[in-house]
Amino acid sequence: MSPARTDHDSRRQDVSEAVWQVLAEHGFGGLTMRAVAAALGSSTGLVTHYFAGKRELIAHALDILEVRTAQRPRQAAPAPGLAALRTQILNILPLTPDAVAMNRIWVGSWDVALSDPDLFAAQTLRYERVRAGLRASIEDAQRLGELPDDGDPGRLATTVLAFTHGLVVQALFDPDRLAAETQTRLVDDFLAALTR
Repeated sequence: MSPARTDHDSRRQDVSEAVWQVLAEHGFGGLTMRAVAAALGSSTGLVTHYFAGKRELIAHALDILEVRTAQRPRQAAPAPGLAALRTQILNILPLTPDAVAMNRIWVGSWDVALSDPDLFAAQTLRYERVRAGLRASIEDAQRLGELPDDGDPGRLATTVLAFTHGLVVQALFDPDRLAAETQTRLVDDFLAALTR
């Protein structure tokens, strides 16, 4: 007799939680079938029931990371346009301990995504979605007269994301110099420069 669907779903959730635990503690470098099995307190046979190999395990980990990123508490934009763009940037940055942990895992994912064509494609789509959200706020800001309307919104969204990711990396490597208040001030300086 096969296990009930709810048992299977519950076990899959347990496996996903174990994948997340390993990611949070050891990053992608420590994400192995054996490590997930240890976090579950089970055999690697159980883990291989869900993932045929490391590539599938990593793909699942990236999916979990995206879902948890989307579900984590975020600031709400007080208004459309420049205020929404500022909020989007702040929601990406490592301004809280939770956001620091999430960003460390995201940065760690870049290496694995760059080395696998399918993961690369999935990650590319993720960043296209981020840029699309930024672009929408930029277009609103241009329409509202908060940003010059002669700039290409797509190119500007790429610039904003490049600034944001650069700040993420610097803040992760130098958290004392780039505390949350400093990061926020740099964002405000950056946005002020865009309005000129």
